[in-house]
Amino acid sequence: MKLKKIGECRYEIPVDYKAGMRVPGLIFANESMVENVSEAVEQVANVATLPGVLKHSLAMPDMHWGYGFPIGGVAAMSLENGVISPGGVGFDINCGVRLLVSDVPYEDIKGKLRALVDRIFKEVPSGVGSKGKLRLSPEELKKLVIDGASWAVDKGYGYADDIKCIEEEGCMKNADADAISKRAIQRGAPEVGTLGAGNHFLEIQKVEKIYDERIAKAFGLFEGQITVMIHTGSRGFGHQVCTDFLEVMEKASKDYGITLADRQLACAPIESNEAQNYYGAMCCAANYAWANRQIITHWVRESFDGELRVLYDVAHNIAKFEEHDVDGKNVRCCVHRKGATRAFYDRSEIPQVYRAVGQPVLIPGDMGTASYVLVGTEQAMKETFGSTCHGAGRLLSRHQALRDLTYEGVNSELRDKGIYLRAASKKVAVEEAPEAYKRVDEVVDVCEKAGISKIVARMVPLGVVKG
Repeated sequence: MKLKKIGECRYEIPVDYKAGMRVPGLIFANESMVENVSEAVEQVANVATLPGVLKHSLAMPDMHWGYGFPIGGVAAMSLENGVISPGGVGFDINCGVRLLVSDVPYEDIKGKLRALVDRIFKEVPSGVGSKGKLRLSPEELKKLVIDGASWAVDKGYGYADDIKCIEEEGCMKNADADAISKRAIQRGAPEVGTLGAGNHFLEIQKVEKIYDERIAKAFGLFEGQITVMIHTGSRGFGHQVCTDFLEVMEKASKDYGITLADRQLACAPIESNEAQNYYGAMCCAANYAWANRQIITHWVRESFDGELRVLYDVAHNIAKFEEHDVDGKNVRCCVHRKGATRAFYDRSEIPQVYRAVGQPVLIPGDMGTASYVLVGTEQAMKETFGSTCHGAGRLLSRHQALRDLTYEGVNSELRDKGIYLRAASKKVAVEEAPEAYKRVDEVVDVCEKAGISKIVARMVPLGVVKG
């Protein structure tokens, strides 16, 4: 595939690459990255054929093949003639990251690390199909998905100040509990307050390096500081919401005469009943995820020595209505971010405490490698609808990781790095081994060189809890 290099870490898919493309594709990557992403590049081009797509079909440097949209894909749709596509959000709606920061330096905790990880592993249910400690009725679950993180705080799981440092303050206001299926409620009720499996994790980390002292100070970060990163989403609830509406959207695409480059891009016009019902259900799943991370935060705090403050909480898989500059005009549009992170700068949506420096951006590494705190930039607002990468990005399939690696080898590698692992499943630990992912250092380097986010701090794992 011929990609045209158009600038620093920028490659374009020309609009004439594929019949039906309405806008070019724009990929943020370095030369080595673009050699191994042919399937995902094809998906970027497919997204560019959707009705109402604005400016570019975008892909971040952690891009890889996904359902319909590439993971790492971003696309904004016009409200006048655009569409909403569940494939542009994904199955794990509001899979996201929360970073808790402590007042504890590493020296004060290193002798207690194993016991602390063991305690958290016991307190926070994890693993495939894991069930939480809460028992919610369908009526109570509906309240949770309407109120999001504030539901958890009202029940005693956290503090009111936590809400101020969550994207959307932990609640999408368009949540519609009537749009949720009984099956989604059945799957969601027992899993509230659980970590899950797959690439989800909970890590105790140490701030290894500060890159920008001014912004780090505004975020309350310092070298040697202990932090806790929580990476999970809406569990089986969000998966069921997506599954339910893919069938609805396939029919809607035909009913509204939308030609699809890939049936996985099934969609409906934004103002249609089908799209509005999906969006209401998607908001419920997003709220479920924020409540989930809030409850997990409470149990981590109960296990921890010292205070833990929420630095920020970001969503990775979500669609949102936002205002952006399009050809010099301020346009309200529907931005799909799938495996991509909001990276706002100088916007009212940023918590007041960070508004002068920009929005914190949380980038989890894969198990055993570094994670990062970045900050949003003015360039991201101009070029990517205020978006950047979301993590390392998968390199090996789970099947290939299981063929090539062993649990003993993975655990030994982590031990050699001084990392203590507690895993509910040896199989999942192998699937999520560091070798299965791109180098997160390289991914964030591309984002900084492209100017769509700026590196503030690098954290390294000390203890890892995996599902």
